[in-house]
Amino acid sequence: MSSTGELRHTALDALHRSLGATMTDFAGWDMPLRYGSERDEHIAVRTKAGLFDLSHMGEITVTGPQAAALLDFALVGNIGGVKPGRARYTMICRPDGGILDDLIVYRLGETEYMVVANASNAQVVLDALTERAAGFDAEVRDDRDAYALLAVQGPESPGILKSLTDADLDGLKYYAGLPGTVAGVPALIARTGYTGEDGFELFVKPEHAVELWQALTKAGEGVGLVPCGLSCRDTLRLEAGMPLYGHELSTSLTPFDAGLGRVVKFEKEGDFVGREALREAAARAEQNPPRVLVGLVAEGRRVPRAGYAVVAGGEVIGEVTSGAPSPTLGKPIAMAYVDAAHAAPGSAGVGVDIRGSHEPYEVVALPFYKRQK
Repeated sequence: MSSTGELRHTALDALHRSLGATMTDFAGWDMPLRYGSERDEHIAVRTKAGLFDLSHMGEITVTGPQAAALLDFALVGNIGGVKPGRARYTMICRPDGGILDDLIVYRLGETEYMVVANASNAQVVLDALTERAAGFDAEVRDDRDAYALLAVQGPESPGILKSLTDADLDGLKYYAGLPGTVAGVPALIARTGYTGEDGFELFVKPEHAVELWQALTKAGEGVGLVPCGLSCRDTLRLEAGMPLYGHELSTSLTPFDAGLGRVVKFEKEGDFVGREALREAAARAEQNPPRVLVGLVAEGRRVPRAGYAVVAGGEVIGEVTSGAPSPTLGKPIAMAYVDAAHAAPGSAGVGVDIRGSHEPYEVVALPFYKRQK
């Protein structure tokens, strides 16, 4: 929300409306939910390509001689070990170990980093980094208004982008970023993604967003590129088993509770916020395994939703965190935290309580979908 309580609009707002998008309030931003059929948009990303406006994400720049030291203190990952041009998935935690947000951090130069936060947590992350910067020779800058963010995702995305840039896309590894020019527009070209497909994120100045969107649309005309909204982004990430803050991640969970303890780097030098609490959480998780994030595939047609109880033998054994119909599998699917005793793929007798009816579900390993390389 803006300070006046009004929804914020991305630089592509008028364009979305001209395309007939259904708009929705997402974390205080007026964002496209879908343009037509969310199923068609989902399938386009899986088989061809989709174009997303992700300008609601929160970019925070950290610069200065001690930028790496600040980020190593403020976040759970080993950010000082990230080479220039590379990116890392990490988290920012409270002193008690609870997850404030999951982040992608790009190292843009020797003393310059860009932290990308979820839209719903951008202010929280900015405030935490600013507070934790005390005593470090580093500057934390709110750059949310300095960028528009477009993403092109799907198997046709490398070809589409190659037709518009001479940047070395073949040399751009997964979780890396490089400066380049796309359709004449200066951009940071990243390759991270949140759909389970290959694809690219383009950080550009807001005033260049419309011309870049139009250039990508034209370049993708012959290969089936379609504009995509947040609705299919959610089903795509769900099929790919990717966590969403507020669903699979929250302040009530530590990274170890979420099965993502690997992002916590105890071996890095110096202290970091939450170190002691997270060490205790790691020891607890070894002694007494927490609930495990699993996949659930429906045997019937009823769709599970976040908050629904997972049951076995008449007992509640877990809770659904995300659920939706899966266009790729043709069945309803869900992610859920369940007791370790019922977490093995194929565990018998597991169901979801959908309005009083215990619907049978198969427990499967995540992700539901993995692209062929």
